[in-house]
Parts: sequence; C-alpha cells; structure tokens
Amino acid sequence: MENMSFEQSLARLDEIVKLLESGNAPLEESMKLYEEGIALVRRCNGELERTEAKIKLLQSGENGKMTVVDFDAEEAN
Repeated sequence: MENMSFEQSLARLDEIVKLLESGNAPLEESMKLYEEGIALVRRCNGELERTEAKIKLLQSGENGKMTVVDFDAEEAN
C-alpha cells in the first residue's frame, strides 16, 4: 500500500467500498477490508493536505507587483 500512487489508492478504496456494499464477504474479511479502507482514507487525506499546503496562487497587486497568497479551496469552488 505504501508504494501505491494517490490514484491507485483511490481506485483500491473504490474497490473496497464496492466489496463491502455487496455484503457478500464473510465478517472477518469485511473487517480486514474496512481496516484497509480506513488506512487508505487516512493516507489519501494526508496526501491531499500536504498538497494543499504547497499550493500557492500568484496574484497581481495594485502596484503591479506579484504577491504569493495561500490557496483557499473553498474560494476555488
């Protein structure tokens, strides 16, 4: 799991959700899948938080100079 890319982690998480939603897995296997899913969610969230912290936007100020401001995900939507 540590060598998986972000996209691979999301794909595996999607697969786990589908397996759990089907209800066909035995309880012990479902618990293992759930634990793997939680680990993947934490990993993906951490990666997203680190990426968001790195994002900076360049905006032109009133005097024509460029300034760096923190990215605000809510404003981007």
